[in-house]
Amino acid sequence: MLKGFRDFIMKGNVVDLAVAVVIGAAFGAVVTALVDNVLMPLIAALVGSPSFDDFLLLTINGVEIKFGVFLTALVNFLLIAAAVYFALVLPMTKLNERIAARRAAGAEEPEEEVDPQLELLAQIRDELKTLR
Repeated sequence: MLKGFRDFIMKGNVVDLAVAVVIGAAFGAVVTALVDNVLMPLIAALVGSPSFDDFLLLTINGVEIKFGVFLTALVNFLLIAAAVYFALVLPMTKLNERIAARRAAGAEEPEEEVDPQLELLAQIRDELKTLR
């Protein structure tokens, strides 16, 4: 029973997924720090507040509808999505394109390098055949 569990855990996909989750959490903290401490203060300098929570506040029958809270969450999402796209997705796409181009170029001219020792052995074999 434990062997089966160990085999399942040690499969490449499970280990890769675990690594991705850990790296994703760490990268999420970096992006959140960037948005909260760099980008949102820049927005605050432009519009006067780092948060839109009090923007578009509507009260109907004593109930507050806070469109500003949604707007703040939307801006945060867009900033985080842009940071992830430009920091991870775009470079990985470029890297994959380069790798694919190299593979395509390498597939066109498959030159096999022959080991010099094998060449020498083939020459010796041919000489021995002629001597017989």
